[in-house]
Amino acid sequence: MRTRRIGREAFLSILLAAVCFLPGLSLRAQSSVKVEAHWDRVIRISRTSASPLVVSNPLLRLGSSIHGQAFKELHDLNSDYVDYLAWCPYPKLGVAELEPPHDGKTFWDFSAMDPLVEDFLEATEGHPVILDFSTIPQWMFITSEPVPYPRDPNQVAWSYSQGTELRDPSMMELTDYYVRLASWYSKGGFADEYGKWHESGHHYKIDYWGVGNEVDAEHSTTPEQYVARYDAIVGAMRRVIPNSKFVGPYLADPSPIHAKIPRFFEYFLDPKNHKPGIPIDMLAYHFYAMPASDESFDVLKYCVFDHVDRLLDVARYIDLMRQRFRPHAKTILNEMGIIMPQDFDQGSPGYVYKSYPEVYRNLYGAVWAYAYGELTRLGLDVVGESQLVGQPGQFPSVALLDWNTGKPFASFLVLKLVNMNFGPGDKVVETSVSMPPAPDFVPAFVAATGFVTRDGKKKLLLVNKRDRTFEVSIPGGADAEVQVVDQTTDSSGPRTSTLTTDQLSLGGFGVAVVTLRN
Repeated sequence: MRTRRIGREAFLSILLAAVCFLPGLSLRAQSSVKVEAHWDRVIRISRTSASPLVVSNPLLRLGSSIHGQAFKELHDLNSDYVDYLAWCPYPKLGVAELEPPHDGKTFWDFSAMDPLVEDFLEATEGHPVILDFSTIPQWMFITSEPVPYPRDPNQVAWSYSQGTELRDPSMMELTDYYVRLASWYSKGGFADEYGKWHESGHHYKIDYWGVGNEVDAEHSTTPEQYVARYDAIVGAMRRVIPNSKFVGPYLADPSPIHAKIPRFFEYFLDPKNHKPGIPIDMLAYHFYAMPASDESFDVLKYCVFDHVDRLLDVARYIDLMRQRFRPHAKTILNEMGIIMPQDFDQGSPGYVYKSYPEVYRNLYGAVWAYAYGELTRLGLDVVGESQLVGQPGQFPSVALLDWNTGKPFASFLVLKLVNMNFGPGDKVVETSVSMPPAPDFVPAFVAATGFVTRDGKKKLLLVNKRDRTFEVSIPGGADAEVQVVDQTTDSSGPRTSTLTTDQLSLGGFGVAVVTLRN
């Protein structure tokens, strides 16, 4: 048996070498692919929405040069399940009580937070959204000394979240804070710690409320700590917003190289670890392709797609746990994209932003679109692209809009292209991609997913995973409408054309939707 196994391995090695070196078959030189969708072979009814992440950011504040443009782009996107994350780098934009109450005085202040939330909810009106005020007030944690925060709402503070243990082990302090937040936005106001009423005038319907953000990293939260805090917060908030649903745990990195992650998901999803009746309505986690610091752009543009393939394996595993423990819970990958290595230096003295190659934004969009197609096959409910606004000093590599003009980068246009063509209720069909005359087991450099949309149209989502043009053969493609985002597309939106044959030239890192004539 060992001899036969060695023989098979040697044979496959020789065959693969032959494939790579046969004249005209060099995989590097391949420039054509064939896409075939079997429209009668439905593998899944899609549940998947495409959505951006919106993070509290000074550029979204009234008075910013891109304020109006950014919220216009969000409104026009017309997307469900947009996640609004009020996150710790800007404490005054995300924390409503930055000082502990004492001597009969409280320090509630929504003056910087409210305009952002109001503009967000206006831009997404009519769609289910997620509100996540993830940052717990720093003073609620035990630290050796008080942690300062900037008085300027626009000043970043990467060191705000410190400590691991809450100063109030009963968690009443924690839950009261979130109950008052929910009351502020849904009940018109709240009574503070000393009984004084604070009027908001807000009576928003809150569809989903997120609990925490990247809790495996922030405060080094253990599964046991997070479940205890989640149960306490959700249990208390349900009395205020009984019709809202709840989302967690927003893990930062579900990669299998982190041994604690599988246990975190399993512990969180298992009902026996929660108080009776505590719901998990939506399971959330993040994924970023993170190139190594010594990878040149010419290297990382290949590697990031392999990172997504690793994500797909992890996502399947997570979904098996979801089906086992919480089969009725939705799943959202609410943050997905690429973080360039230099972004991790942004909190260091002497940080200087270095611009990325122009093609980077097309690469970003192609990586996200590839993940969207594959995760739709898996059955995720939301695939989110990160993030609407960023800028030098606040993860510029993930920004979807130009921080100077508010105009869309190619990555945002890809999100828009996908969102206006696909959604829940579409039929996902069996689709094959080959690079003739290479054998079928050789991976193709163009990814394709076939859909029969809810209105009966036959559509293909095509993603070029390389920075060169491929000639894509589509049987029956003549007279098809093509919408494409590639390196020639400007910020006005996807470019539209009509095929005259069954051949489509798809440019480097291009993303296309092909609508066939029935």
